[in-house]
Amino acid sequence: MIIKKSVQLGGREFTIETGRMAKQAHGSAYVSYADTGVLTTAVAGFEPVEKQDFVPLTVEYQERFYSAGRIPGGYFKREGRPSEKEILSSRLTDRPIRPLIPKGFNYELQVVSSVISADQKNDPDIVALTAASAALMFSDIPFGGPIAAVEVGRIKGELVLNPTVDQLLESDMDIIIAGSKDAVVMVEGGANNVPEEEIQKAIFYGHRMMQPLIEMQESIARELNVKKRECSGSLISDELYEMVKGKYSTALRDVLTTKKKQERQIKERELFRKSIEESTADAKHEPAEVEMALDKLQSEMAREMITKEQRRIDGRSLDEVRPITCEVGMLPRTHGSALFTRGETQALVVTTIGTFDDVQFIDEIGGENRKRFMLHYNFPPYSVGEVKQMRGPGRREIGHGALAERAIHPVVPVEDEFPYTIRVVSDILESNGSSSMATVCGATLSLMDAGVPIKSPVAGIAMGLIKDSDRYFILTDILGDEDHLGDMDFKVAGTKEGVTSIQMDIKIAGVTEEIMNDALKQAKKARLHILDVMLQAIPVPRADISEYAPRIVNMTIKTGRIKDLIGPGGKNIKNIVEKTGVKIDVDDSGKVRIASADTALMTKAIEMVKSLTQDAEIGAIYTGKVKKIMDFGAFVEIFPGTEGLVHISQLEEHRVKRVEDVVREGDEIPVKVLDIDREGKIRLSRKEALRDNADKKV
Repeated sequence: MIIKKSVQLGGREFTIETGRMAKQAHGSAYVSYADTGVLTTAVAGFEPVEKQDFVPLTVEYQERFYSAGRIPGGYFKREGRPSEKEILSSRLTDRPIRPLIPKGFNYELQVVSSVISADQKNDPDIVALTAASAALMFSDIPFGGPIAAVEVGRIKGELVLNPTVDQLLESDMDIIIAGSKDAVVMVEGGANNVPEEEIQKAIFYGHRMMQPLIEMQESIARELNVKKRECSGSLISDELYEMVKGKYSTALRDVLTTKKKQERQIKERELFRKSIEESTADAKHEPAEVEMALDKLQSEMAREMITKEQRRIDGRSLDEVRPITCEVGMLPRTHGSALFTRGETQALVVTTIGTFDDVQFIDEIGGENRKRFMLHYNFPPYSVGEVKQMRGPGRREIGHGALAERAIHPVVPVEDEFPYTIRVVSDILESNGSSSMATVCGATLSLMDAGVPIKSPVAGIAMGLIKDSDRYFILTDILGDEDHLGDMDFKVAGTKEGVTSIQMDIKIAGVTEEIMNDALKQAKKARLHILDVMLQAIPVPRADISEYAPRIVNMTIKTGRIKDLIGPGGKNIKNIVEKTGVKIDVDDSGKVRIASADTALMTKAIEMVKSLTQDAEIGAIYTGKVKKIMDFGAFVEIFPGTEGLVHISQLEEHRVKRVEDVVREGDEIPVKVLDIDREGKIRLSRKEALRDNADKKV
């Protein structure tokens, strides 16, 4: 049965359809917005996996190049491993739907979204997220939806629903909101120093606007009348939980009041080892069950410490930021470096300044993009005291790097003001809560140490939430354990003026405007405190870039002289590079960029460019080379590619019978420019040049 429903959203048609494509999947939906369409499927296994306390969910997002009428670049001409964009889009879908799959549903579950039509105007990300919810709703898989997603921009102070690609160029915010009928469940986006109250207004405007998409899914699901699979509920028996609670509560309390992470982990490992051995001795319980019971008890006890005692694991008050230290310039041969430490989280962040040759080119369905600012995040296993294989960056690393990059990007100087490629790398050396926000702070310090004239310093903070019935408690600067046991992970980055990046994930049904308002206010207070500490280490960007960084000089030549600079087959420009070692680039507008870390070689290259591209000036004297002798005069090259005629009457003060009596081919002689006609022909005089030089000597 094919069911198709549509609604007008932001002036374009939004359609949800099921029953026509991918019918062997357990749930499928083709969702389109204008001419952008995403096919999403949901499939669950039939055999339960080993008992575990996380949902065995995999989300994949893939962009087919054919969707935009393009053939992939590269040798193989087919889509390969997921791009960073596809990974980020996968995470965007994963984060809001994962908490809505009941933990008792212990079956492998895969959601796959494929962009199969792209109009390059409307964002497929929000379509894919809504399609994922629809596919799950139309399947037999237990799901606590529906949810939907919209994007909100702001142009000249007015909120815009689902802005097009062109509209986003004018917008000072770009925020994706996912929500259910009653609450917001995820926020992801960036802004250009937009105040918190405007961010909040945009979020709940988006939540109101998405309601027709939720109603469409509910309507189709009712027509399909799909019977959901039974869910086993809790994986832990009440008997086991009560036994664990009675025997190990006191020991767990001791663990939870140990402030230092490493000491706490040692006690925790020993307690878990002992309790599992004791609880499985009679073979009534499996080790995995006992471990899950202990995890549940530990989580409940930690939450009660906050709700009943307002006490956190490390003893801080709810709105207190851990101690911060900031160091800059520790690495002598890097262009900029910073070590940012907040409690037991530490990021070593390094800035490298490159040239125009170092930009990143990205091949996507929308075409090839050029990227001159990059932020890369690394999370080595030693940062949390673990041993793991170190391969390429995982989804988490790519996601955290993108979040930090989005936070910093609004303050990076534009290319006309700072014509360099910038790469920032954050290596997490220690982690116990919000290493991505430590990366934001460290990146600001590192950029300032490198002499990058950022518009304003940026700091970030991670907020948590413990909700107990009608009461809620917002936590500033959450620990890793608080992230694990809490109900919200809310990251906010920005300057003193406003927000530059925001990301919120919810583990409960959603958050209200009241909770959001309090969280944003508390986050701003913490951010301003962190900025004050950071600016004590380096108050303003250094006046100049590192002596080890390349220098870039911009020149402009006439478009008609570009061919003279390049030369036949690139001969001239290659000669400059060979003799000076500089990097040189010229575009069709006549803009020439020269890059080198050696000032002397840079100067030499500039002179060579000038000599190839300069124009003769009337009245100027040059030393030229005689290129050709004629009966009526001599043709003299005053600089490469530029020749003029010295008439026989302009060779000497006296009458000259033969040109060869005064000059020969290959001679270098002084000449003065007498005139340049409309066709660009240059009239020169040796006689006048000699006379002027003689007058100067007198």
